[in-house]
Amino acid sequence: MRRLLVWLLVAAGALVSVVPFYWMAVASTHDTSELFRSPPPFLPGDDLLANLRGLEEAVGFTRVVVNSLATALVYTVGSALVSAMAGYGLAKFRFRGRGVLLAVVLATMMIPFQVLLVPLFQMMASIGWVDTYQAIVIPFLANSFGIFLMRQAFLDFPDELIESGRLDGAGDLRIFYRIVLPVVRPQLGALVIFTFMSQWNSFIWPLLMLNSEEKYVLPVALSHLTGLTRVDYSGLMLGALLATLPLMLVFFVFQKQFVSGLLGGAVKG
Repeated sequence: MRRLLVWLLVAAGALVSVVPFYWMAVASTHDTSELFRSPPPFLPGDDLLANLRGLEEAVGFTRVVVNSLATALVYTVGSALVSAMAGYGLAKFRFRGRGVLLAVVLATMMIPFQVLLVPLFQMMASIGWVDTYQAIVIPFLANSFGIFLMRQAFLDFPDELIESGRLDGAGDLRIFYRIVLPVVRPQLGALVIFTFMSQWNSFIWPLLMLNSEEKYVLPVALSHLTGLTRVDYSGLMLGALLATLPLMLVFFVFQKQFVSGLLGGAVKG
């Protein structure tokens, strides 16, 4: 009976989580006018292709998806690399002011992003980066959460293995990439998912920086489907549904990486 109760609770939680996605999928196959009838439709309709064509005509959906993928991939790779190297330096190198530097990194996590909008915008405007992709990628490569996460992962790595690599003639970069980094693949995979999702879903900063419609990323483009007199709910639902697919793909790909990292990257004494 206890196991049955647990399974019922899990099933109820799964149902609550799946129902909004199911409704989003159903709504994306109907016309907007059909979504407000009583009772609302609970089965897929025949307007999926029409809604897809309308979404392409309204915001250039293919173009904005490519823009979002390009910026998200560049940011993910760059931020993961910077975070891993900074975390490794803070965890394994001894230098004066290391504790102060770590405290500064942690302190930046307590600063609301809204406080940084005006000075950061002025900085981007002063160097001519307004309406450019580098303005929405480069300022956030040094992610304080990623640095702290990777530092905690590197703290558990044995110093003896690093010293053994140095005795064998390996440099610091070779030790980092060939010996240390493969062991922390689970944490690195989690960081990749976090950074990709944060950039893919970023809205406020790209909305401020990007002025040209051909440079819009997906969240900014979808926001333009909301007009003053009419809201294309079917297009919004379809766009939101398609926008979740890359996130699900990244999660499932790096879920396997978690398992292989935990099993293959273990250090035996």
